[in-house]
Amino acid sequence: MTNIESLRLITEAVETAGADIAPSYAEYVQLAFAIATDCGEAGREFFHRLCRISAKYQREHAERMFSNALMKQHGEIHLGTAFHLAESTGVKICREEVMNSRKNAENALNAPYNFSTHRRAYNKEEEEENDNDENANASEELSTDSDPLQPLPTFPEADWPKILMLILSYATSPTQRDILLLGALTALGATMERYVRCSYSGKYQSPCLQTFFVAPPASGKSGLSLIRLLVEPIHDKIRQQVDEEMKAYRKEKKNYELLGKERVNTEAPQMPPNKMFLISGNNSGTGILQNIMDANGTGLICETEADTIASAISSEYGHWSDTLRKAFDHDRLSYNRRTDQEYREVKRIFLAVLLSGTPAQVKPLIPSVENGLFSRQLFYYMHGIYQWINQFDENETDLEAIFTSIGLEWKKLLNLLKEHGLHTLRLTDEQKQEFNDLFSELFTRSTIANGREMNSSIARMAVNICRIMSVVAMLRAFENPQPYQYQASSHPLLTPDKEIATDNIKDGIITRWDMTITPEDFKAVLNLVKPLYQHATHILSFLPPSEVSHRANADRDAFFEALGIQFTRAQLLEQATTMGIKPNTALTWLKRLVKQGLIVNLDGKGTYAHARVCVC
Repeated sequence: MTNIESLRLITEAVETAGADIAPSYAEYVQLAFAIATDCGEAGREFFHRLCRISAKYQREHAERMFSNALMKQHGEIHLGTAFHLAESTGVKICREEVMNSRKNAENALNAPYNFSTHRRAYNKEEEEENDNDENANASEELSTDSDPLQPLPTFPEADWPKILMLILSYATSPTQRDILLLGALTALGATMERYVRCSYSGKYQSPCLQTFFVAPPASGKSGLSLIRLLVEPIHDKIRQQVDEEMKAYRKEKKNYELLGKERVNTEAPQMPPNKMFLISGNNSGTGILQNIMDANGTGLICETEADTIASAISSEYGHWSDTLRKAFDHDRLSYNRRTDQEYREVKRIFLAVLLSGTPAQVKPLIPSVENGLFSRQLFYYMHGIYQWINQFDENETDLEAIFTSIGLEWKKLLNLLKEHGLHTLRLTDEQKQEFNDLFSELFTRSTIANGREMNSSIARMAVNICRIMSVVAMLRAFENPQPYQYQASSHPLLTPDKEIATDNIKDGIITRWDMTITPEDFKAVLNLVKPLYQHATHILSFLPPSEVSHRANADRDAFFEALGIQFTRAQLLEQATTMGIKPNTALTWLKRLVKQGLIVNLDGKGTYAHARVCVC
């Protein structure tokens, strides 16, 4: 029986039963890849027939899904997955009809059906190789070079908002363009703090990113120093205000001290908070807390050498790590000062982080995937430099002056933004669906390649992508000379929040605004997802494995119970695949039990039975 004939058998059985075999997106994707891999274009209409039973079926979306599966075929997913999905919903499929058609098969009725599931298929040669002790115990060959064998992708080009395009225009390579883009999104997003947000997972997310650029020494990470200049005017203005307040405080304190005995009737002047926007990474956990408190929960840590942070973490690891995790989640921060027994807290924090460092600096900062910092950060890996690059600029461009000028212009726009209150990004239903489709596909892809290690990273990458969308939408809105004159535009990107009272709108009292992201900008941001995932996967290779190791006592017990008192080697491998047990593991269990005399080989050809069974 051909694959198409088998697919027809499955389809007719499912239609007869009226079963929805792909109730969620995960099964939907698996079914598409299973049919596309083994049946190609000929399986398209069968895919529609299997899907249209669901109340959620949309032919156009199914068309796109199957076409995508044809282009990106997963060799690990085969037609057996369709059998599995059907049978898991109670659909009865005559396996004998399939197995009787197998050529050169002996005892077909007792053999497993010839379809692999979404797990790997094994042939006889593979079984023999897996049964080889040397191969089974072989370890993965490790590389001494931090670069991957295949170059990591750069971001697709896009028509970003003008301020971003201006920044990117000074890049000299695709990689440097990506560095400037991610860096600018992180820095500009940090300045928007509590004034810009998006709703995701039942919580409002502000555009505060934690971005980590990793590269061998002398690979061009210094571009971050230019990004810092974008926000220095904001930092300098705050420090100027602090200096003026400190001068006034010193004067008041001097006058207070001259009062003599009359001081008891006068309140002592209070030292002003030491506010800043750019927070030093060469700081203790407590120092970071104090800086955040003084700045009302806002700030940006921008360090071009991650070992600065790593040194601080090593001296006060708990405080540092906890602070960065809470910063990502906008959680409450609090601490007690022992010197004067003062309790301080800030209900929500909006701290962003922008770091660069070498591969050797990753582990001191993030010792393991389970630490929680790994999944919260956006990673970008820069390949090493293998040829000389001319560093002389023919036009003698002063990049520092240019980026400072861009920062001054942004400061003016930021003041306008803050004057108009709160801005909330609202995605359309179609955008939400496309977003979910992409991350569902990525989740499946990651599970195949990385097991569970990247699950948290993908979940939080989705949060970061929403935050980036809010930054891009805000920057695009400011391309309008009068962004808040929504009535003058046929397609305004900023409109009053729907809950604002009509009378307030008439009077121009609007403190909350809804933002719309254009379809082009939405697509451009989504195009960042897969490259960022691949870069994060590479950074994962620098960290120790995080999978929990345990003895599979319960799994082994259930496994041999399911096999029964007599079974074949083929049935053992099939049962292992069904239960998600690695074939090598199952074969190791078998060999161990045979050696112990608990299971016996009946015919020397792969038929086994429990030793307690009397075979006459």
